[in-house]
Amino acid sequence: MHDLLPPAVAVAVAGPADWSGALLPVERAALGDRAVPSRRRDFTAGRVCARRALAALGLPPTPVPAGADRAPIWPAGVVGTITHTAGYCAAAAAHASDLRAVGIDAERRRPLTPGVRRKVCRPDEEADLARLPSGPPWPTVLFSVKETVYKVWYPLVGTWLGFPDARVTLDPDAGTFHAEIAPTRLADAPVPDPPSSMSGRFAVDDDLVRTAAVLTRR
Repeated sequence: MHDLLPPAVAVAVAGPADWSGALLPVERAALGDRAVPSRRRDFTAGRVCARRALAALGLPPTPVPAGADRAPIWPAGVVGTITHTAGYCAAAAAHASDLRAVGIDAERRRPLTPGVRRKVCRPDEEADLARLPSGPPWPTVLFSVKETVYKVWYPLVGTWLGFPDARVTLDPDAGTFHAEIAPTRLADAPVPDPPSSMSGRFAVDDDLVRTAAVLTRR
């Protein structure tokens, strides 16, 4: 993820030991006792990475619990994000004085099922994808982009953003994307000045699709 984000963002990617690392008491309480093993592994790796990213920002060891919506609760003065998929986990954090928000997402490089693709891709996006060069699983890239867009949107606005609510265009040559938020979602936003658009970067590796975006301070 380092290659997709600006220097102001600290990134930590999970190593083999991080999936069974130690949780701080408030993190264990947020996870709960009934979490299935896969959820426990993902949560643990995410929190270990989150605390390592915070340390890279010069902050002391600080827990990153989860709210009722299961979103990470970052320390005051920090914006951050966590992603995990099969065998991969990463966290990114930045000082809120530097950035308004940061989002990352990783997905395994595999095609979407037809049902998921219908939910993710708008008709105009499907037309765009048909014109892109063959090779990468472009619908999966689009899915990952929209996950990243949501991770930027939600901490700022606090409302749901569905897949059709972001109109995404991809630039395969530059490895960048641009997303426009639906006017209806902007009109319904309960906060002033919600982000109407955002841009970011993506990479398609041998096994992974990775996406990232930040919102800078004006």
